[in-house]
Amino acid sequence: MTDKLHEECGVVAIYGHPEASKLAYLSLYALQHRGQESAGISASDGQDIRTTKSMGHVAEIFTNPVLAQLPGKLAIGHTRYSTAGDTVERNAQPFSVSCNKGRISVAHNGNITNAQELRAELESQGAIFQASSDTEVILHLVAHSREKTLPLALREALLRLEGAFSLVFLAEDRIIVARDPRGFRPLAVGQLENSGGKPGWVFASETCAFDLISAVYLYDCQPGEMISVGPEGVVRERYAPEKPRSQCVFEHVYFSRPDSLVFGRSVQDSRELMGRLLAIEAPAPADIVVPVPDSGNAAAIGYGSESGLPYRQALIRNHYVGRTFIEPSQAIRDFGVKLKLNPVRSLLEGKSVVLVDDSIVRGTTSRKIVRMVRQAGAREVHLRISCPPTVSPCFYGVDTPDKRELIAANSSVEEIRKFVEADSLAYLSLGALERAVQDTKGEYCYACYTGNYPTEIVSVDQLMRAGRKI
Repeated sequence: MTDKLHEECGVVAIYGHPEASKLAYLSLYALQHRGQESAGISASDGQDIRTTKSMGHVAEIFTNPVLAQLPGKLAIGHTRYSTAGDTVERNAQPFSVSCNKGRISVAHNGNITNAQELRAELESQGAIFQASSDTEVILHLVAHSREKTLPLALREALLRLEGAFSLVFLAEDRIIVARDPRGFRPLAVGQLENSGGKPGWVFASETCAFDLISAVYLYDCQPGEMISVGPEGVVRERYAPEKPRSQCVFEHVYFSRPDSLVFGRSVQDSRELMGRLLAIEAPAPADIVVPVPDSGNAAAIGYGSESGLPYRQALIRNHYVGRTFIEPSQAIRDFGVKLKLNPVRSLLEGKSVVLVDDSIVRGTTSRKIVRMVRQAGAREVHLRISCPPTVSPCFYGVDTPDKRELIAANSSVEEIRKFVEADSLAYLSLGALERAVQDTKGEYCYACYTGNYPTEIVSVDQLMRAGRKI
């Protein structure tokens, strides 16, 4: 993806396995692509909840000695890229507190659109916040509830939330998970085999986490559903009526790994079909099809298959670029892109190239990549984008820029083509995207492409970001 949007988060929960924290760690490792800013795990041994979280990648934080300090058969985990709250360690999740419901810990994927209003109300009642993340609001709502049990208090809290959330809760003896009534963010349910014991349970943002720990995917937590797993077994209940579904289509366009099932559909299948439909809608007079790795790979395969053009991996991605690196003191043009991508000159020289990527946000990175391909000897560069133009910011867990920073919100396709210096530019149509994800019932959210938000935009800040007059 060019001009990368901030990724959302990844969550996992494990119940009933003697090495729960290790399985949570492995699951987070599989979900690392969903957030590379911070990670954390909370584990319960039935008596106490212990939490470890830090800035950095999952493998950097959770060494064997660290995991040894997180014993128990229950654990939840989180890997984060901030969509609400500052990029600081105090906003790393899970959040853990002691209150009148006992010791509880929570991790969250999504964005609570009315968090500011709820926070102001809670502060007026004496609540003290340690962080600026909207997830902490959920804990305070549970703690302030007059309901006697955690499931009832959680239900009361959930009914006050607006926006997008897939939540995993850890109490001393149980895991509780929930999805918002519109189902913006995914949450899959799987089962673990225990040698000689009862099967364990696992919940995760994507099914690729199940594959690594040999769990079997069963079903998705449904929109408006809360699932509790405790000593009494599994209890599924609807805490709120299901609203019209608003599953995030960007999960299939970019976020999720292609080896995952998300909203019950193969991400690889969706992306290949996006590429096929793009080749039908926007053919190009070219010699080869080249993906912008890694998020453009599947769509480029589909484009090549449909067009009959050979697929060539002519841009090589460096997968070992860390969060920090030492730049040369003398400015090197387009250094950041060169650090991540390098062209294979022998494949590009003298060729007319279809360059396939999943999106353009600001346009600056796209321009650098087009220049790079040209400098490697390409005769022509035809840029093809496997989704519609991104014209509106997201308020449901994707940290998109303000409307004024989105190039497609302020420029025509021809103006964008000139800016990125491509010979031609075409996007996938909205109708074709709906076909690619098999959305026959209108169950996906396309707000970033249409500006039509499925929920009310509740704060002045959100109205300004969306470019609305106040």
